[in-house]
Amino acid sequence: MAQHAGLSAVGKSIERLVGAGFREEEPLTSGATKAVLVRTEDFSPGNQPTSIGAPALSIFFYRVDFNKTMRAAWSSVGHVEGRVHLPLDLHLLITPWASNAEDELRILGRAMHYMETHPILSGPLLHPSGAFAANESVQLVLEDVPTEAVMRTFDSLPTEYKLSVPYIARVVRIDGRDAVVRPPVTTVVSGAVPGLGALGSSS
Repeated sequence: MAQHAGLSAVGKSIERLVGAGFREEEPLTSGATKAVLVRTEDFSPGNQPTSIGAPALSIFFYRVDFNKTMRAAWSSVGHVEGRVHLPLDLHLLITPWASNAEDELRILGRAMHYMETHPILSGPLLHPSGAFAANESVQLVLEDVPTEAVMRTFDSLPTEYKLSVPYIARVVRIDGRDAVVRPPVTTVVSGAVPGLGALGSSS
């Protein structure tokens, strides 16, 4: 079961997956392309040479939301088990970085091809820091996001808009570490109403 480190573990898993795809088939002839997990500050022009660099593909998580399909079901399971189960969807953008448009498109094309070929992260493809269970998996799919929404995301970043593709990683389930032990019911008062005492009694 994934715990609080599951979010970062999924990010590292995607970084490792795409990096493996670049090593298997380098998209450029000029050098080794890398995959880099980034944060907002890394888009600053002063940080890009060291944090992102080129040639590279950045992986930027810009939103975390609960999975609307699985939320109610796992909430019910958690109530029975006494353990928290929080199913999450992680929204991310992949962005190519190179010295020219052709190379950026080659990087993006290779990354998308490899992610489409390996859409399920499970077993050894999941980073061990997440403490995932043997039967857990995370699916990577293209997300249907309007171009305007992607451009608005860049409005809040310290860089100009760059060609980026939205993906979603689902379902990332964070489980509680320990179950909450509820004390057993030991006394039952038949015919009692809370605050009124036993029915039919008189003062």
